[in-house]
Amino acid sequence: MNNKTIVMSVAACCMAVSSLSLAQQRVTGPIVIQGAMPVEAERFAQRLDNPQELDIGGWRFWRGTVDGYPVVVSETLKGMSNASAATAIAATQFHPVAIINQGTAGGHDPALKVYDIVLGKYSVNLGAFKTPRKQMGEGSDPLQWKPMDLLASKGSAGEDKTPHTIRKFPADAQLLSVAESVKESYKKGNVVEGVIGSADMWNSELDRIHAFHSNYQTSVEEMETASAAQISAAFNIPFVGIRILSNNITNQGAYDPQTGLACQDYVYQVVKAYIAKVQGQKPE
Repeated sequence: MNNKTIVMSVAACCMAVSSLSLAQQRVTGPIVIQGAMPVEAERFAQRLDNPQELDIGGWRFWRGTVDGYPVVVSETLKGMSNASAATAIAATQFHPVAIINQGTAGGHDPALKVYDIVLGKYSVNLGAFKTPRKQMGEGSDPLQWKPMDLLASKGSAGEDKTPHTIRKFPADAQLLSVAESVKESYKKGNVVEGVIGSADMWNSELDRIHAFHSNYQTSVEEMETASAAQISAAFNIPFVGIRILSNNITNQGAYDPQTGLACQDYVYQVVKAYIAKVQGQKPE
C-alpha cells in the first residue's frame, strides 16, 4: 500500500468516525428540563446521577444522567427574556433532543384546583397586544386590547393589517403523548391538556383572566413557557410545557409553594418514560 493510499484510507476512517459521532450526538443529545426558580429546578437537579453544576452567563445548569441517559437541568430565572436566553444557551451549548419547561402557574380555569397539572398542548404569549387609540382622559380598557403575532411579518407589528390573532406554539406530539402516558402515576391532582399563557405580568383582575380563558382558552398563566417554546421552535427542538397550579384565584385556591416540588416529581416520571422511548429508537 503506497503513501497516497494510506492517507486516503485514514481520511476515510476519520470521516466515518466523525459521521458516527454526529449520528450518536443526535441520538444521545440530552433532555433539557427547565425551571425558573430554585424551588422549580433544584429538586430535579438533586435527582441527577453524577451532577455537574455549570454557570453560563449567569444562568445555572446541572449536567448529569437519569437511567444512564444525559439530562441537563436549567434554572432559567423568571420572565420571558430570561427564559428565551436560557433556552438559546441550552440549544447551542448542549444540542438537546427535547426541552421540557416546567414549574408553577396560576389558574385561569375555575375547574382546575391547586396541584392539578396542565400539559401544554399549546402555549401563547399574553404580553403581545395592541391598544386602541384613545385621547387624553378617555382612560384605558385592557379588555379592548387586540393580540399581536410578533412573528407574522417583518414589518411593524403594530401596523400589520392582517387579522389580530394570538400565536400558538404547539407541543411536540411525542413529548405530549409520553407526558400523558404517566399521568395515572400522579396522585395529588388531575393531569389535563390545556393552554399555557405566558407574559411578564401577574394578573389578578378576574375580568381580565376570564377574557384570556374565554378568548384564548388559557388554563393557567406564568412567565416563561411561550418564550421557551418560541426559541425551541426556532432551533427545531421538540418542546412541551408542563405546569402545576400553585394557586387559582378564580376559585379561591390558596397558594401552596410545595406544588413546585410535586411538579418536578411528575416531570421526573415523564423524563424516565421519554428516555425509555428514545433508547428504544437507537440504531443497532
